Amino acid sequence: MRVARLASRQSCLQFTRHIVSSPEKTAMETATPLAQALGLTVDVRENMREHDQSSTGFLSKRELEQTSSAFFSQPERSVRGWEAASAAQRRIMSEVDACLDRDLLGDVLIVGHGGVGALLYCGLSGRAIDRGHVQDMGGGVWFEFDSILRLPLKGWRPMEAL
Repeated sequence: MRVARLASRQSCLQFTRHIVSSPEKTAMETATPLAQALGLTVDVRENMREHDQSSTGFLSKRELEQTSSAFFSQPERSVRGWEAASAAQRRIMSEVDACLDRDLLGDVLIVGHGGVGALLYCGLSGRAIDRGHVQDMGGGVWFEFDSILRLPLKGWRPMEAL
């Protein structure tokens, strides 16, 4: 419902000319209706995916919290077989650079997931990888960054603030 409301308010995305998304289901469920509302196509990029957590499968909330904390506090290490945070950060930063280094006109909307979003935010702002930069609003959030300077302009905000 939140994405549908945002898609119906096309004026807030009026300068968006490109939508880039992770191939994962939840990202596509956000990117696709926004692209349709704006008459755009979604550029699906495999390297925009969330950090690989497939080694553990489903974890209880408690285990997920503990493993996520270790993921962010030990960024050079693969925790329980997960992709290391530093490797995921290099991947997402490289993919964002590849998308933005093309000769594009207009705004680029990048749709992804919380873990790599936090890693991207830390990388763009020059901060160490830290779980404190994970958005804590339950999803449907965004941050804006200068695509030339590659610097965040503000922190995480709910999509309704767009």
